[in-house]
Amino acid sequence: MRFQVPQFTDVEDKIIGPLTFKQFLYLGGAAGMVVVLFTFLPKFLAVFFALPVAALGGLLAFYKVNNQSFIRIVESFVKYQITSKLYLWKHEEKAMSAQEKKPINPALVPKLSESKLRDLMWSLDVKQANNPVTNDKMGTTNT
Repeated sequence: MRFQVPQFTDVEDKIIGPLTFKQFLYLGGAAGMVVVLFTFLPKFLAVFFALPVAALGGLLAFYKVNNQSFIRIVESFVKYQITSKLYLWKHEEKAMSAQEKKPINPALVPKLSESKLRDLMWSLDVKQANNPVTNDKMGTTNT
């Protein structure tokens, strides 16, 4: 048995002429606001307030930023402005107290040899022993 698979599911249907339902609502709402402004305000004030309302209606209906509708951009902007910002890193210099300072055990620090290669190998071994790396697949530590 064969079924038809819908294609172009992200494209909205054109319901009212060349406009989708959302576009029609945005333009109709903007037109309604313009009519209300011209009804209740003097002409010079009505024109002053009607132009931004009409422009916003046109932007909401037709303008896209990076394939995102303008209403999503406005929503993200408002949400960003209202919510608190999270700063992940703030560098603060702390002065260590005498109790927090650990004395270095002289028995653990060997004398440096004349060979730089041995010194490098020793420092790598010490770093690995102090900070074992965990293996993500097995959950075990490398020693």
